[in-house]
Amino acid sequence: MKILVPETYLIGLIGLLVIVAVLVGRQVLRVRNEEIKMINLEKEGAGSSKEASKLYELASVQLEKRLYPQATSTLRKALKRLSDEPAEAKALIENALGFALAAQDDFSAAVKHYRSALQAKPDYPVALNNLAFAQERLKQTSEATQLYQQVLRIDPKNKTALKQIKRLAKTETKNSSESLDTKGF
Repeated sequence: MKILVPETYLIGLIGLLVIVAVLVGRQVLRVRNEEIKMINLEKEGAGSSKEASKLYELASVQLEKRLYPQATSTLRKALKRLSDEPAEAKALIENALGFALAAQDDFSAAVKHYRSALQAKPDYPVALNNLAFAQERLKQTSEATQLYQQVLRIDPKNKTALKQIKRLAKTETKNSSESLDTKGF
């Protein structure tokens, strides 16, 4: 049985279209589920809720949808309504607020909230990674490197910290060789 070039081409094209259709369908379902979740939370009155957990849940959906200013506002309300929750809850909310602010390029305010998250939970690798990233963006690379190393002490296999330390080391060696070139050595 001979397979001709046009038939092979059509089979490949159909396979490619099926893969694209599956990927697009998954994305549409994900976005639809986020929309439904947000609508349900708004119907329940999560935005005016007295519970920090409901506000955090709403802010999480807003962050997923990249509605950073709304998430910032919601997370600030959640912080005000924290009462008897454990320290981990405060750490989660502070870290999320820092993330929302960093997404809006307000890295100095983000640093403040990441540090608050770490005061509530000192061994929180996500907040440490986020703080290190914000420090990088503020051009404080030595502090960022120290923070990534601290993450690795807590979680030696943390992929983010490993990757960022390697990247910072390459940047440092590149910058030091460039400074030597400019001095004429």
